[in-house]
Amino acid sequence: MRLGINLGYWGLGMDADNIAVAQEADRLGYSVCWAAEAYGSDAATVLSYVAAKTERIDVGSAIFQIPARTPAMTAMTAATLDTLSGGRFRLGLGVSGPQVSEGWYGVKFDKPLARTREYVEIIRKAMSRERLVHQGANWTLPLPGGPGKPIKLTVHPVREHIPLYIAAIGPKNLEQTGEIADGWLGIFFSPEHAALSVEPLRAGRAKAGQTLDGFDLCPTVAISLGEDVKAAADSQRSYAALYIGGMGSKDKNFYNQLTRRMGYEQAADEIQERYLAKDYAGAAAAVPHELIDATSLLGSTARIADRMQAYADAGVTTLTLAPAGFTLDERIAALRAGVEALELAGLA
Repeated sequence: MRLGINLGYWGLGMDADNIAVAQEADRLGYSVCWAAEAYGSDAATVLSYVAAKTERIDVGSAIFQIPARTPAMTAMTAATLDTLSGGRFRLGLGVSGPQVSEGWYGVKFDKPLARTREYVEIIRKAMSRERLVHQGANWTLPLPGGPGKPIKLTVHPVREHIPLYIAAIGPKNLEQTGEIADGWLGIFFSPEHAALSVEPLRAGRAKAGQTLDGFDLCPTVAISLGEDVKAAADSQRSYAALYIGGMGSKDKNFYNQLTRRMGYEQAADEIQERYLAKDYAGAAAAVPHELIDATSLLGSTARIADRMQAYADAGVTTLTLAPAGFTLDERIAALRAGVEALELAGLA
């Protein structure tokens, strides 16, 4: 099992530290460094900067938001980043959510599965450097009746195939991800509930005539060090409450729905109710300790090593760490502990 690092969002006051974290992960042999985007910093610019400041570690978008770019633009960006980084780019995609898609990008959040499938088809065609012709429900290239003509990508990526990942939570999206992608970007993944994600992915791979062999299962998992496991878990409460309670509307929150499928229906209701009422402290307090513990790496290096083994046994191939703490020293310590725990578990 390989390790990754997730820098999260840029522009939160830790930008210089983020580069230091990426460089330390590079030195320690981490496999990939991911960066995210929502409605602040864009991931492409961040990743180009990280790639310039590192030597070996891959850089990946977790995620490029599908409503933010046309598929041809995403193919251009992926090819450019792969070229600039010397063949170290991984393309992660996701549909975002209805509030961001419609409120920020002005793109209707309808039929996200069909949109994702078509988006991936166009990207793969464009990056193959064949002339781009496509007729679909969302995009027609070239536009009919006008001056447009089939064009092919002029940039030559370093690799013939840039790895493509999709962030997916719901069962149907997971199945499609297994069918059309090279890897999966997960969140709130628990080894004890691995079947909720792994089985739909496996079904999708079977549709494509493939198995999970060679398919990268890559969840992002919070890591918080300390002998006091409860205190380590408490450091993740606000983060969990934000996603379960506030990421989306009451009826369209994919993280809340995942929490329900994991068996925490009552807690999911309370977290969301309190968060939407702006009782953020109450929402954080309502997150069950068991849920945080099940979806995070908490405690001593030895305890984290045991949990890493559980993740490996569940099929995870790249475990991406999101270190707790706001200081550089805390984040670097978590990076180093991740490597120590991986070696202790015999997974390096």
